[in-house]
Amino acid sequence: MTGTGRTVARSLGARLDHIPGLPRTMLEVRVRWVLSVVVLVANAGGALVVLLFATFVVPDPPLPDRSHVHLVNAIAFFSYPAVAAPVALAFGFVLWRPVVRLVREGTVTERGQGRAVLLGPLRLTLLIGGLWGVGAAGWAALDLILFTGRLAVKTGLTCLLGAMTTCTIVYLLSERLLRPAAALVLAVERPRGVRLPGVTTRVMLAWALGTAVPVFGLICVAVAALAAPDISTTQLAVTILGLGGAALLVGVQVTYMATSAIADPIKSVRKGMARVERGDLGAEVPVYDASEVGQLQAGFNHMVSGLREHERLRDLFGRHVGEEVADLAIERGDITLGGETRDVAVLFVDLTGSTRLAETHEPDEVVALLNAFFGVVVHTVGRHGGWINKFEGDAALAIFGAPSALRDAAGAVLGAARELAVRLRAEVPLLDAGIGVSAGPVVAGYIGAEQRFEYTVIGDPVNEAARLSDLAKLSPGRVYASADLLELADLAEADEWDLGKAVTLRGRSRQTRLATPRPPAPAVVLGPDAEPVDEPAARRVRLPRPRVPRPRVQRRRPRRRRLLVGALMLSRAAKTTRSDTDPAAEPPAGPEPSLDLAPDPRPDSVPNPAPAPAPAPAPAAESEEAVEERERPGRRGKRKWT
Repeated sequence: MTGTGRTVARSLGARLDHIPGLPRTMLEVRVRWVLSVVVLVANAGGALVVLLFATFVVPDPPLPDRSHVHLVNAIAFFSYPAVAAPVALAFGFVLWRPVVRLVREGTVTERGQGRAVLLGPLRLTLLIGGLWGVGAAGWAALDLILFTGRLAVKTGLTCLLGAMTTCTIVYLLSERLLRPAAALVLAVERPRGVRLPGVTTRVMLAWALGTAVPVFGLICVAVAALAAPDISTTQLAVTILGLGGAALLVGVQVTYMATSAIADPIKSVRKGMARVERGDLGAEVPVYDASEVGQLQAGFNHMVSGLREHERLRDLFGRHVGEEVADLAIERGDITLGGETRDVAVLFVDLTGSTRLAETHEPDEVVALLNAFFGVVVHTVGRHGGWINKFEGDAALAIFGAPSALRDAAGAVLGAARELAVRLRAEVPLLDAGIGVSAGPVVAGYIGAEQRFEYTVIGDPVNEAARLSDLAKLSPGRVYASADLLELADLAEADEWDLGKAVTLRGRSRQTRLATPRPPAPAVVLGPDAEPVDEPAARRVRLPRPRVPRPRVQRRRPRRRRLLVGALMLSRAAKTTRSDTDPAAEPPAGPEPSLDLAPDPRPDSVPNPAPAPAPAPAPAAESEEAVEERERPGRRGKRKWT
């Protein structure tokens, strides 16, 4: 049912499009019919003002037959619109034909359409004003011929009052209704030689209708009262109240329309500036006025267009040389060759087997793989505060700490190297690369000639990082860093690296001690009864490094026990020998001493005096296993004799 309804509506719309004279867009409806209604209502309002003022407000001069005069003036008043309306419609259709064609097509298709749209409100106002002027002159001439000159002055001035009211309302409302059509014209090009009422003219129109016309009416009433003393006080009061009330009501409305015609474009510009301030360079305001206000709108659009172009060039410049270098060049303006010594950290990543890759893959595939590879490199380096200084075929050089200083550049480059190694294995598994990291003093600046130069760093850390990347291609983790970096980096980052052996890199005379990232800690498996841990907190927990178990050494306690028993036996033998040679030295009779070193548990027992110990023999040599067991940290202070 829904599909059938849509089909019928589409078919009906297609048929209506072929009917001549039928509006096809809402803008055409607005231009043709809404504007016609506005013009008709404005003229009806002006005629009503003339009728009220001529009948009730402005006093009549002395007349011989007042009713006859009123009848003749009424016939003339209501007869003139029947003559003027066809003339207004005929000239209006001629003036409005280019405007209707433009809004129907949606763009300027003929020469003169733009001029017709921009001058449309003014031309329509002049047409209406001319017809009102002809009517006022004809009415005054009729009263002058048939009646008196004073009555002719009254009717003529009253008609001029209505004409000014009508013309002002027609211009302000038609200009507002034609704004979308004017925007279509001014979006293409502003026609030359078009001068429209600007801000000053609109303000003066509002003043004329809201202030000058009523005050002028009061002046005329005062002159009539002086010329005709028979005007009563009541008539003067009614006249003054009528003109004053019209001045208040009409003046407020006209002043509001005039100021809105000026304030609306300014509001649109202000909103556009607020969007630009928030960083939205896509802001654009419609230009629907060819006066000073329209120039303000067009100037804002040109300004934003220039900002967009500037930002585009800055973005392209930053993509080519790096955002920091681009900002530095824009900030300084004048660039001189040379550089300055800076302490920086350097990361060099080099692809493994690029020659084989180019041989076994199509060029498009190689480019796609390299773009994926460098995409990971650029994102990872940027996340840690560095930037890519240059791409060298299948390698990239990243700098941390120049041209802008970076806090803990060493820790940042180490963290970037660890993350980059993990991400490359996970996101670009078809490619393999070595990563080298170093740091130290370099010369950072512009190198080249006056016609062509680039910002780069030159120094030993760059060469060391390149050699480390070559060496890292053969390591399991694919990452090597200079051990000197660990002393410069933050303790938290330095704790994630292990020191290795010292090697002599190709092309270097002094040795470089290597450092490699520690292997990742095993995942912690929580039991079913474990409390849930939020993910961010879990990422911050640093698991302890697993200890590598050492082989346990068998303790040789029996040997030590034999040594102790041997020493006691030697002591006993020496005592026996002394007692045999010296009877006085024989101890009193008593129980034979026991080899057990434990104290006598009986409380009333008196221990025998201990014999004089014999000279202890030289300790036997301990094995390497016994020495290692005795020096283990966890065994000290825990041994006891058995």
